[in-house]
Amino acid sequence: MKKLSLVNKIINLLNSILATLLLLSYLLPYVSPKSIPSFAILSLFVPVLVIINLLFVIYWLLKLKKQFLLSTIILLIGCFFSAPIFKVTENLSSLNDDIKVMSYNVRMFNHWKWLKEDDITKKITKFISEQSPDVLLFQEYYTLEKQQISYPYKYIKTKNKKAKIGLAIFSKFPIINQGSLDLKNTTNNIVFVDILRKKDTIRVYNLHLQSLQLSTDKENFGQENSEKLIARLKQGFKKQAEQTEVFLAHEKNWKGKKIIAGDFNNTAYSWVYNQISKNKKDAFIESGKGFGKTFNYWFPLRIDFVITDESAIVNKFTSYSIKYSDHYPILAKINW
Repeated sequence: MKKLSLVNKIINLLNSILATLLLLSYLLPYVSPKSIPSFAILSLFVPVLVIINLLFVIYWLLKLKKQFLLSTIILLIGCFFSAPIFKVTENLSSLNDDIKVMSYNVRMFNHWKWLKEDDITKKITKFISEQSPDVLLFQEYYTLEKQQISYPYKYIKTKNKKAKIGLAIFSKFPIINQGSLDLKNTTNNIVFVDILRKKDTIRVYNLHLQSLQLSTDKENFGQENSEKLIARLKQGFKKQAEQTEVFLAHEKNWKGKKIIAGDFNNTAYSWVYNQISKNKKDAFIESGKGFGKTFNYWFPLRIDFVITDESAIVNKFTSYSIKYSDHYPILAKINW
């Protein structure tokens, strides 16, 4: 430390704090938000912590200082204990009989005009028609918006008979069973269908876990003060944990092929993601490239997922950067 200037001493202190936070974040997948809800908030900032620590490494290397070792070691640990924030290579293979699965939180097709753009419903419909997924999952599906989405089979579930917003699954394959987990004390939900493809029955879950209700375009995420913001996040993460437990209890009764997709409202560094993806394959990790960003925010948030059972082969994963919603649509090509 004697060889460091005052400025570098301050930078080194900041480096130590942020490197420690990144190290602690590696414990997030193993700590339920029900036990320490405030700790779960850190899961939203892991991508930023990774990027900042990379910048510290570069800074110290340019200065030829041994302080680069701290962030370097912690980042290397993360390669073994944490989901990748960035994928350099992707799987470009594809088979003619791949199932194309798309998940898209459409934010009610811009019904309340959050986006100052016309004909959002038509643009989403056109995009879906061009991609032509075999199985299409919507979150925040709004039944009052008229869409030209033509599939032979579908399951649409609103929260109740009066509600117009909910979850939808469209399929080119016959739906032989369907259901809803009817999550309590929330507007969010989980639904499922069993589709018949050739001789296979495949269960498809559509998840929309507890929304954190953050206004990303407003100061302090639309909250009056930080205390209220933290309280909202803590409550949201606790509900997500409870909803995950409901899902896991339901899912364990299905032993066949499965696809789990949707808007988790949490990142790949969370307990929620770890529980749902355990002993399964994340389509982005298997075949994606880049950040896999799924939320329209200034730093790379991946909160929408396509997950399969271990026997599946994921031949391609794509996140489309189209700004017709606050989420980006994602598509995976899956085979068995």
